[in-house]
Amino acid sequence: MSAKQSKKMRLLQGNEAIVEGALAAGCRFFAGYPITPASEISEMLSLRLPQVDGTFIQMEDEIASMGAIIGASLTGVKSMTATSGPGFSLMQENLGFACIAEVPCVVVNVMRGGPSTGLPTSPAQGDVMQARWGTHGDHPIIVLSVSTVRDCFDLTVQAFNLSEKYRVPVIILSDGAVAHTRESVTLPSPDEIQVIDRIRPSMPPEWYIPYEDNSGGVPPMAVFGEGYRYHVTGLVHDERGFPTHRSDDIQASTNRLFRKITRGFHEIQMTKSFMMDDAEVAVIAYGSVARSACRAVIDTREKGINAGMLQLITLFPFPRDVVESVLRQCRAVLVPEMNIGQISREVKRVNQTASKVEKHNRIDGQLITPDEIVRRLMKI
Repeated sequence: MSAKQSKKMRLLQGNEAIVEGALAAGCRFFAGYPITPASEISEMLSLRLPQVDGTFIQMEDEIASMGAIIGASLTGVKSMTATSGPGFSLMQENLGFACIAEVPCVVVNVMRGGPSTGLPTSPAQGDVMQARWGTHGDHPIIVLSVSTVRDCFDLTVQAFNLSEKYRVPVIILSDGAVAHTRESVTLPSPDEIQVIDRIRPSMPPEWYIPYEDNSGGVPPMAVFGEGYRYHVTGLVHDERGFPTHRSDDIQASTNRLFRKITRGFHEIQMTKSFMMDDAEVAVIAYGSVARSACRAVIDTREKGINAGMLQLITLFPFPRDVVESVLRQCRAVLVPEMNIGQISREVKRVNQTASKVEKHNRIDGQLITPDEIVRRLMKI
């Protein structure tokens, strides 16, 4: 029997697949607070983490949850939290701390309608810009979007890998529909999964400079308690981690934070194309809406229109080059979203051609259906 045949097909919901992906990537610490529609992630990890010598803590709130995973990561443990809109808002200050201190961690935001308490049990995509710009100040961050249950597994593994490799928080955006959809999936075996760990210092402790620049822009990260002097602060700091007001230190530190991400664009910016080879009109979609868009493209082609789809897996850093290529190819582009228009603004921002960009939005907690997209494609 082949390895593929020996694998067991499983019926999982999106939240369960995120748990499996986190464990496969090496996550051994979770701190969080229950919130719909993300609670299953906490519930499952409270059971699964102790089974693999990991630690689960239910915190008093989401502020503390974010602080706890930062602390755990500093001790060398791969760490994650999960929440939804109101909790994600509470995490923003500590998320900024993780950005400037370059602490790897993964944050799952299962989006729901809002603002405030909003629509707790309904899917939405209103947190896209918050994921990029929710914490204040100029900062690099990586934002991934899941569309299927298998995505939830694969992209959670990828989120940990990118976080560890680039020493940056990675946000996974799901939504209530993807989180609670159940699908039959066959997960890869452990030996088929690439797992990346952060680079540890190879020099003696007395030679260690915690934020020293190098060719990749990502300095090795020492583990607290292993003898390396390592000052961590939310203040802008010099290469040794101590607060500074020197202009040259500030400029160099900030530039490096962005440069390390820019150099990794080739592997960070992920997209999928569907029937784009001869497309004259295109849909640019992400998350659960990409599923409707895929069906809509098939139905639109049956009506004689060459439609295609670009699915954005990485939302930020925004995959500008790929989007621009679609805009040059197609005479019209539709961007359907479960918000009033957030990624559509990014698409319009990079549109340097005569391509027509239109948006289609729902904010009532209901999914955008394939028929809605087909009708819009027929019009444009």
